[in-house]
Amino acid sequence: MFKGNTYKRCACKEPVLDTAGQPALDSQGKPKLRQLGSSCPQLKKRDHGSWYYYVKLPDGPRGERRRPRKGGHLTQKEAEKEAQKLWDEAHKGIDVDSKETVSAYLNRWLAKRVDLKRSTKDDYEAILTGIFAPALGHLTMRELRDRHIQEVFQEIWAFNEIKTANRLAAQQAKADCDAAYKTWKTAPKPKPPELRQAWHQAREALKQARTKPRQDTGAGRQLKFLNTLSAALDDAVTQKLITENWAKLVTIPKYEKPDPLVWTDERVARWCETGEKPGPVMVWTPAQTGEFLDAAVEHALYVMWHLMVFRAPRRGEATGLPWTELDMTKGTATITKTLVSNSAYDVWEDTPKSRSGNRTLTLDHATFALLTAWRDVQQAQRAEWEAKHRENPDTYGPYNNSGKVFTQADGSPWHPDNVSQAFERFIKRLGLPPIRLHDLRHCAASLSLAAGLSMKAIQALLGHASYSLTADTYTSLMPQFAREAADAPVGLVPRQNAPEDPTNPDGDKRQPQPDESPQTALTLHLVPAAA
Repeated sequence: MFKGNTYKRCACKEPVLDTAGQPALDSQGKPKLRQLGSSCPQLKKRDHGSWYYYVKLPDGPRGERRRPRKGGHLTQKEAEKEAQKLWDEAHKGIDVDSKETVSAYLNRWLAKRVDLKRSTKDDYEAILTGIFAPALGHLTMRELRDRHIQEVFQEIWAFNEIKTANRLAAQQAKADCDAAYKTWKTAPKPKPPELRQAWHQAREALKQARTKPRQDTGAGRQLKFLNTLSAALDDAVTQKLITENWAKLVTIPKYEKPDPLVWTDERVARWCETGEKPGPVMVWTPAQTGEFLDAAVEHALYVMWHLMVFRAPRRGEATGLPWTELDMTKGTATITKTLVSNSAYDVWEDTPKSRSGNRTLTLDHATFALLTAWRDVQQAQRAEWEAKHRENPDTYGPYNNSGKVFTQADGSPWHPDNVSQAFERFIKRLGLPPIRLHDLRHCAASLSLAAGLSMKAIQALLGHASYSLTADTYTSLMPQFAREAADAPVGLVPRQNAPEDPTNPDGDKRQPQPDESPQTALTLHLVPAAA
């Protein structure tokens, strides 16, 4: 049975009187005041004071009285409605007495998530304590609503507009700096000193412009923010701290995962002209991949990159691969460890990302031969380093017997970030269209697809947990290898005046007349002549 009550009170005050009927004074000599509360004579007025409710709930497990109350309601009906809502929630198991703040809850939730990998937990902590706790942490879990979360994202969008303005300002500052430098450089001698001064001022302005934040918080990152908070609030619903997951009612920009795009001749030409990438995820053609590998033969990371191009380990899986998981008899590599790094440049060993567990890669003959040769090179490097250490231990420390396949001269495994940076510098020096180091996995998938491997085999190669992820990502790759499939439906339709195939030099072609425009030639070719 519902047990609640409503009452009206205000914040009006009156002086406190002593036994003599005079105003009592505090230690500073000021009159003491007390609130009139519900005894204020003005409460009979409709617009004076506010309505409160209190609800009598069953006593707590230790016999403590439970009488939650709250005011600030404009009407008695509104207070009664809130009282009934509180009563109903309490009898559904919601902890209506909880005063836990959003900040305290998020910290408690993070502390118990011992099931998360370190990199995932670090990311969660950065989001919850860096984004949501400062904005929502002062609220109690009972007060939290979807509008509060929505306001956080509105602030992100507003900051994105500032970042866009900063980005445009930096671009303009770069153009001004280049122009000032060119003016000074091309000026006849003796060069006026004011031109050099103008160039230095423009360079300082560019430096200042680049200190301001310019990178937008994109739709993908916003989705990561919301999903992380939603995971925490799902647990709060389970714990009966809140009635529903408010994050699920928030609207953010739609995120569509970018599909890999191939660097076709047309896209390369456009990139050379403008410097713009067609998309965030790009894939080399077989010819471009071959050009990269041929040029990288003498590079210290060549064998690792060759492995990534053809057998698709992730960056951390390649840098963390131990010799113990390389079977040089069967020619296989088992992925059991991965090196993970964070923004602080820390690196640690962890289990692979794939939910399907460890996977075994069968090595192609070329990669197997390279690894065999690399093992001898690594042993020679170790002997050389140990000799230097014996001769000059102050300069050369002891050899780091890390047991990893890919190591530096002292035996230390490569830092994953260093491998990415070296890759970016190398392809920039070659003038190849840019891709990320991670995109070598996409190259491996596209080459396998072009070679006729099934999507299921490519899923196993990449270590994807689901077939749909592989199929959705790679069905659009290497369109030139799907020509026969595209032409097959056309061949089923009988035509007397079919369009000519420009890729078939031996086919019958109608030659255009000297005075005939291209549009006329196309029309005569496609439209049958009148009988």
